[in-house]
Amino acid sequence: MPLRYFIFILFFILAFRISAQSTASQQVVSFKIEAPQLETQKKIWVYLPKSYEKSKKAYSVVYMHDAQNLFDAQTSYVGEWMVDEYLDSISEDETIIVGIEHGGEKRIDELTPYPHEKYGGGEGDMYLDFIKNSLKPYIDKTYRTRTDAHNTIIFGSSLAGLISFYAVIKYPETFGNAGVFSPSFWFNDEIYKLVEKSNIPDSSRFYFLVGTDEGEEVVPDLAKMITLLQRKAVKTEHIESKIIEGGKHNELLWSSQFPEAYQWLIKSHE
Repeated sequence: MPLRYFIFILFFILAFRISAQSTASQQVVSFKIEAPQLETQKKIWVYLPKSYEKSKKAYSVVYMHDAQNLFDAQTSYVGEWMVDEYLDSISEDETIIVGIEHGGEKRIDELTPYPHEKYGGGEGDMYLDFIKNSLKPYIDKTYRTRTDAHNTIIFGSSLAGLISFYAVIKYPETFGNAGVFSPSFWFNDEIYKLVEKSNIPDSSRFYFLVGTDEGEEVVPDLAKMITLLQRKAVKTEHIESKIIEGGKHNELLWSSQFPEAYQWLIKSHE
């Protein structure tokens, strides 16, 4: 790409982000926390239910990745999921949403449990160690939460869908439920081997979503993974799978499908 075109595109993106108005709900707060496992700081966004201040109850928690794209058009140049707009619109917003910012150029490293021969990565365990041993204890200490795995959901798309799925398989004592949108199972076949050798608790639950226009292998890869889970005796009612005809690998797909996935994942957490 000629340098002048690259500069123009970069200027356009920066101008859009600067001019965009914040769309974040007043229920969203943010803070920074040390992430020693990753040798960095992480910005965290938290959506608190509208009922939080007036109640004394404890809430289930949904940990979500790529937080820049969840709540605010100002922080996302690819479109937001409008998670907060949806939760603001319903009466039963009975979970705390914790959004974790992605690591920019380190995103691939953080969100992949195994390396790819071309793209690298493979530091997902350190990222999950940060969530398990730094972020989650802070959230549980600061807010009224239900701390057990049954009431802890991890949710993401693409590579973040991959790491969410991996988290429930590898660390079921912490993460009991996964929202898995457009998972990058192609990144490394080791993910299938992990499932084959793992003891998956009866209580683990998975919501899968893919679009038919995300690539030729996406639907077959998901079918292969679901077959493996069924062989591991994961209950049929604990696997939800949705294939969107014409769905593409983008925020538009994920935003439009978030409400249904959210409701399915929290339905047994009353």
